[in-house]
Amino acid sequence: MTVVGSTHTDHSVVPGRFAAQLLCGPPASSPVDVVERLLAVQGQDPRGARLAVRARTTGLTATDVDQALTRERSLLITWLNRGTLHLIRSEDYWWLHPLTTRPQLQVGCRRILARFGVSADAADRGVGLVERALAADGPLTRTQLAQRLHASGLPAEGGVAQHVLMLANLRGLAVRGPMMGAQHAYVHVRSWLGNPPPEPDPGRVLGWLARRYLAGHGPANDRDLAKWAGLPVTWARRGLTAIAAELRDRPDGLAELAAAPVAAGVPPPRLLGAYDPILLGWRSREPVLADHQEIVTVNGLFRPFVLVAGRAAGLWTYQGGEVAVDPFGPLSADTAAALAAEARDVQRFLATESALAADEVST
Repeated sequence: MTVVGSTHTDHSVVPGRFAAQLLCGPPASSPVDVVERLLAVQGQDPRGARLAVRARTTGLTATDVDQALTRERSLLITWLNRGTLHLIRSEDYWWLHPLTTRPQLQVGCRRILARFGVSADAADRGVGLVERALAADGPLTRTQLAQRLHASGLPAEGGVAQHVLMLANLRGLAVRGPMMGAQHAYVHVRSWLGNPPPEPDPGRVLGWLARRYLAGHGPANDRDLAKWAGLPVTWARRGLTAIAAELRDRPDGLAELAAAPVAAGVPPPRLLGAYDPILLGWRSREPVLADHQEIVTVNGLFRPFVLVAGRAAGLWTYQGGEVAVDPFGPLSADTAAALAAEARDVQRFLATESALAADEVST
């Protein structure tokens, strides 16, 4: 039984988290399999979300992610946990969205719109316009929807259209679905996904969340889950309590599924993308970033980084189709060779990307 409230952050937990995150052990076979394991992948940086898939699979390309978004409709992006864009499985939308998009997120969105001079009534009219436009003419890109919103009389400042779209997403009316050429388009939820399934039993949803979270993030505790999902810690505790019979005993008091893979060391040298999930699932990033937290994370931005022996060991960039690695210190010949192979694989993976510029940044 987990000891609720444990604050243990010993480095012995890190191998288990690497295994849960698919950075150790057998890779996933598809983008959907990656997202199923991780439940939600932060998605405000489109390239970063795709690179999270690359690091946990073999042989795929960015186009495989785009096909899951577009042709298969098996993945989508919308505002969820903590009011941030996330890549999720379409089938998880119906329970994860109402659970994690709490009313406070809409309040915050309205406040930002008010700073642009958009009243609550005007914001509601804008959301209605988005819903009707997507139902009649979707998919539509952000640019196309912004043009319609501005033509309706809303201010033309860049933040207005973005926050009206966010509000429509939070209300369960729209999501980011298919790629349209170089842009990620919005769709009407029911037109794209069909009618929702019956609502799950509210008493079971938190257990469902805890189980799925631990599958991709365990071992962890109630506060880790609460921070990741953007929910009260009391809710996280209820979820973990609901699945107590499914947890293995740990001397550190952390929660871990009994069926979780046995931890086996740390990953080989890896190039991980911006906002990689290994940095976003727990309260503390110290076990991975150590003394480099203020280099890898700057003013809320998470940069692509080099992982060696389970720790951040440098930064890297991708420009003009080429990867450049900037290590924090000297690398062994074997590590340098492994990272060179990683760089070639990143270039292969991204060679087919449709449009991975971060054209939409969450608030």
